[in-house]
Amino acid sequence: MSFLRVLIASALVLLALNSRAARAQLRAAPPPPLTDAATYAAIRDKALASSWAYERLSDLTDLIGPRLSGSPQAQAAVEQIAAVMRGEGLKVTLEPMQAPHWVRGEERAELIEYAQRPKGITQALQLTTLGGSVATPTQGISAEVLVVKSFADLSARAKQAKGRIVLFDVPFDQSLAENGLAGSAYGQVVAYRVGGASAAAKAGAVAALVRGAGGADYRLRHTGVMAYEEGVPKIPTAALTAEDVGLVARLAKRGPVTMRLVLTPEQQPDVPSFNVVGELTGAQKPTEVVIVSGHLDSWDLGTGAVDDGTGVVAAIGAVRVLRELKLRPKRSVRVIAYMSEEAGAIGGRAYFEAHRGELANMRAVIETDFGAGSPLGFEAYALPEAMPKLRALQDVLAPIGASHFRRSERPVGADIAAWEAAGVPGFETLLDSRHYFDVHHTPADTLDKVDPKNLARIVSAVAVLTYHLAETPDPPAHLPALPPP
Repeated sequence: MSFLRVLIASALVLLALNSRAARAQLRAAPPPPLTDAATYAAIRDKALASSWAYERLSDLTDLIGPRLSGSPQAQAAVEQIAAVMRGEGLKVTLEPMQAPHWVRGEERAELIEYAQRPKGITQALQLTTLGGSVATPTQGISAEVLVVKSFADLSARAKQAKGRIVLFDVPFDQSLAENGLAGSAYGQVVAYRVGGASAAAKAGAVAALVRGAGGADYRLRHTGVMAYEEGVPKIPTAALTAEDVGLVARLAKRGPVTMRLVLTPEQQPDVPSFNVVGELTGAQKPTEVVIVSGHLDSWDLGTGAVDDGTGVVAAIGAVRVLRELKLRPKRSVRVIAYMSEEAGAIGGRAYFEAHRGELANMRAVIETDFGAGSPLGFEAYALPEAMPKLRALQDVLAPIGASHFRRSERPVGADIAAWEAAGVPGFETLLDSRHYFDVHHTPADTLDKVDPKNLARIVSAVAVLTYHLAETPDPPAHLPALPPP
């Protein structure tokens, strides 16, 4: 899941806190009847009874593993998922795009000098290079560490940063996550992951380290993309585990701490890759389209089960349910597995640019990319008048706990953001994300973290919404296009 997605999630949290009256009004409105309530219930229950999505997720994660943008594993995933879509009777297209190819290389850090250090003792630290970082010299960097608590703290101590390794000690606020504000908690710390290197470089630092942007302190390395500001020197950057940040901070209170840092990533030339697109052609209005999607690439520490293998198999599984029930909705449904989301939603943007001529006929876009927790409902970027028309879906999804539909004033997805900015209604699957960031972007993002029952519920919710948007005679109207950023 990209930094853009986190910013969107954080904004949605703030909007939600101010929308109680609107939600109360929505609950009070009588739901319009569904054309065929029994059909919706059949879709819901058919998905709940199937282990198909979990089995395909096992194929993706266990047989291929990590799928870093531009890697051979990413290409293998393209081929595997295309075969899965074909096997489900979809018309499959591999749509070309250029994928960034960043290679991690060696990553190593050790404390070599500190107050009261026993003779001959050094301490190895657990860290991981941040995506897009430049490398240290081959022999590494040895420098004193400056521990700061915020950007403001760095600014106040800027003179001390020159020639040092700056370490941002900013913890993930798990209490926010436990109270349903995981996106906000993540957004607070990911700002340092993305912007820490340039902030430190402006002060003359030789490298920047951040505390891993995750919620579980089990010495888990937590990677993710970073960015360099134009005109600012590029310095190497990595994330230390929470425990090792604590160690360095405690030692720094005793006296100067010197670290040796070796990072050897390489930004290689972009490689040809693909978005995988499967289409179920509409029965009556085939040129009108509903997109249902997830992203195929992942970071390279885990196997990308939670982020975002779940979203990919949920999208395919949703359409599979319709085919199993011999339901062919009026509009076409396109299942998309995007490439290079983690590198900046590149696949999603590429798909939009290739298909912007279909804007007038694009009825809705759906994305699932916020973990694998139990589904709670959907976040909707739609006009206010569209929400009462979705009210009846809440009754269908209430038995699986997915009856919460929440309207957002801003786009709700990363890979679908360009369509939303152009005015297409967008939907993000709303999931229980209290512990999503415990494993997100870490070596712990593996198949065992996905509950098969939760995954079946996700498929169920996505299938119901997809069918409704593709079948209803009154789909949500387009919104006004947003101004360019």
